[in-house]
Amino acid sequence: MLWTLAGLFGISIILLVISISRTSRAAKAEHNQIDLIHISTMKEINAIQDSIRNIELDIEVVMKEAGVQLSSEDKVFMRDVLDLANRNYSNESIAQMKQVSVEEIEQILAPYRTLQEGRKVANEN
Repeated sequence: MLWTLAGLFGISIILLVISISRTSRAAKAEHNQIDLIHISTMKEINAIQDSIRNIELDIEVVMKEAGVQLSSEDKVFMRDVLDLANRNYSNESIAQMKQVSVEEIEQILAPYRTLQEGRKVANEN
């Protein structure tokens, strides 16, 4: 009876050690996967930041070549107005939000609006 209990106790200790080692291996594998995902995400974020930086530099080059000199406040104002217009706000509501005249909003948005003149041609693809 004593030998049986000692044997069962010994087997339970061996099974406990095996279980702990397998659990630690699984935890290490999961930790490695998390690290790989984190690294790939950080690489993607850095690539996106680089592309945003390049786009900003391209915009500055184009604006300088076009002779457009805007202060940073004017750029932010125009960006906000264009964003609101793209979200289908009316010119009146944009003017009210930005506390400027409707004519000024229309003047800012004029180069970015497409004219809907004419009618559809019957054979147009």
